[in-house]
Amino acid sequence: MRIRGALAAVAAGGLAIGLTPTAADATPGSGVTGTILSKTTLGRTDYVLREITIQPGGTTGWHFHDGTLYAFVKSGTLTHSKSDCTLDGVYRAGAAFTEPSGSDHVHVGRNLGTKPLVLDVLYVLPTGSPLSEDAANPGCPFQ
Repeated sequence: MRIRGALAAVAAGGLAIGLTPTAADATPGSGVTGTILSKTTLGRTDYVLREITIQPGGTTGWHFHDGTLYAFVKSGTLTHSKSDCTLDGVYRAGAAFTEPSGSDHVHVGRNLGTKPLVLDVLYVLPTGSPLSEDAANPGCPFQ
């Protein structure tokens, strides 16, 4: 509930609203779009609230983040795997999770379901950092 509250606080905190559809930043992802709902910078930290949709069969591609992410699953199911090819979570509607920062936390998110997956994600990043950094498939039999 804390994560959901943090998402709501950022959204309601008077941030500049820019409903800008963008392609997902990690490659070789597929079937993923994102809309930035709000963005602000406080000190040396960027706070970006984004809604991400992953179509059935879609994938974020392997990637990592320069800051911490807080995510809430609005609908669908996210299958989340680490760079050692192990499953580290299956998150269904109503679930919240965190993704830690750094290149030692490479991961991939996939929608293995039959309905679109919708996530609300709060990115807490060093100022000027990209939303994600691409990474090569570490040798897993899935993308």
